[in-house]
Amino acid sequence: MKREAVEEFVSSVVEGIIAGTEMELVDVEYVRERDWYLRVYLDKPGGIDLDDCQLVSEQLSSKLDEKDPISDNYLLEVSSPGLDRALKKDKDFIRYNGRDVDIQCFKPVHGSKQYTGALQGFTDDTVDILINDEVVTFERSTIAQIRLHLDF
Repeated sequence: MKREAVEEFVSSVVEGIIAGTEMELVDVEYVRERDWYLRVYLDKPGGIDLDDCQLVSEQLSSKLDEKDPISDNYLLEVSSPGLDRALKKDKDFIRYNGRDVDIQCFKPVHGSKQYTGALQGFTDDTVDILINDEVVTFERSTIAQIRLHLDF
């Protein structure tokens, strides 16, 4: 199975596992670093805890062993998306509208590859960020990643 197909398959399995719970599937990644990793990110009101991760991990592992859709050896990780979670879906942009985000671009846009500002809105093709009292529009095709900004 190709990477995208693995992610779609695992997403559908996880959605079945968490149906009827407060948990929400945030993202699934199937990536090769040194080894292959299958990462499942979950959230729920009040945050995900270790018991939630263990429950989903055990059930998902069992279903993946049963169906065996992934030919490569991989490491399964089930976790929270973290405080600096990546924004990928429309519901993420709606939920975090007004919050500060960090944008990393594939190549320089408006003179830089990295920006921090308040999320002001989005369309299918663009994302608007308030930077120094000016709304800057980024084409989604130029954005490598958008994450919630953390202030320490």
